[in-house]
Parts: sequence; structure tokens; C-alpha cells
Amino acid sequence: MKSKINFKAIAVYYIIALICRYLAVKTNLLAGIENGYIVILLRGVGPALGAFAAFKIFSIKNGMSLKGFYKNTLIPFAVYWLLPAFLIAGVYYFTAGKFPVLLMFTVLVYGLLEEIGWRGFLQEELKSLPVFTSTLIIGLMWFLWHLNIDMTTSNMVFLGIIFFGTWGIGKIYSKTASLLAVAGVHSLNNFFREGLHDTELILIVVLLVIWIAFVIFYDRKKKTVLAQEAV
Repeated sequence: MKSKINFKAIAVYYIIALICRYLAVKTNLLAGIENGYIVILLRGVGPALGAFAAFKIFSIKNGMSLKGFYKNTLIPFAVYWLLPAFLIAGVYYFTAGKFPVLLMFTVLVYGLLEEIGWRGFLQEELKSLPVFTSTLIIGLMWFLWHLNIDMTTSNMVFLGIIFFGTWGIGKIYSKTASLLAVAGVHSLNNFFREGLHDTELILIVVLLVIWIAFVIFYDRKKKTVLAQEAV
């Protein structure tokens, strides 16, 4: 039996997420904060706040998990956080001569704050819908949340990236149920704030190949274990 979609909870979630985003990027509310890393986090906190508010107001069971289907939290933390941090830190060191430890932590936490909302709450609420339909809805809501709605070429490209990202990250979440996993994937592009060059693109492709292979391997391993237990 398909679960009912709580449209009121989704509305509350999205309104809070939008208000927080608007205050962070369209007003001078954060102008007095000198720490740029805190500003980055505040720009992405809306989806998490909206999700927790919806859980509380509508008494929705919060089934979100950092480890997901993995045996412990260390596995997704190592594969989806430590691995990209190590590789990307190496790239930064050889190109800029320094390790951006604080930036990496901030970007990963930023991704986690967003994924609490988009995957941990919204994808779960829409899971009774066909994948294409839920992807379309989440992708459009995610795009509009960024408040970049001018019909420019770059924004249309960004819209395409958002829909592809919604589908891809959604698949990762369906296979892992891990917020650490989807936060790491979500953060991948955000690491390179000054644009993507050949080295960065190669690194992104390498990480995506590793992650996809790991998801497939672990999913097959899980199915094998379940089949053996059923015998």
C-alpha cells in the first residue's frame, strides 16, 4: 500500500527553506558576519531547518541516518568524506600551496544541511510517486530554492545540472540511505569555487567512478547476505 503524501508538511518545509535562503542571499542580514565560512553554512541551513520543523509539527517519524544501510558510520564517512577531502586537499596544495581544511569541512557540512532537506525529508515524502515524477518535483523545487530564476543560458544549464543531480543523488540515497553519502556527492562541485579546470574535472570523474563502483559493490554484497539469511 502506497503511503500518503503529506502536502502540508512539504509546504511548511519549503516555505521555511525559501525564507531562510531569501534572508541569507537577498538581504543584508548576514552582512555583519565576518567569518565567510559561517555565512556559507547559513546560506544552506534552510532545508535542514524546514525538515526538522515539518517532522516536529506533523509528528513525522524521522528516519534519517548518517550511516544508512552501512554497518557503521565510519564506512560512508571514510568513502564519501575523507576520500574526497584527501584528494581535493592534494589538488589545492599543489595548485595553491595550502591545505583548505576549513573550506572542506564547511562545504561538506553545507552539503549535509541541504541533503537533510532534499533527500532525508523531501525524497522520503515523495517516495510513493514514480521516480521520474519525484525527480521532476524535487529538481524544480531545488532549482527555485536557489533564487536564480532569470531565463539566462547559464541558469538553464544550471537547471539541467540540478535535474541530473537530483536523479543521481537520489539514486545514491535510495541505494545507501546515508546522509553522509549524499552530502559528500552533493558537495563535490562546491569544492571548486573558482571554477572547474582539467585537473578538477578529472578528479570529479575519478571520485564518481569510485563512488558508483562502491555503491554497486556494497548493494550486491547486501543482497547476497540477505539471500543467505533467507535460506
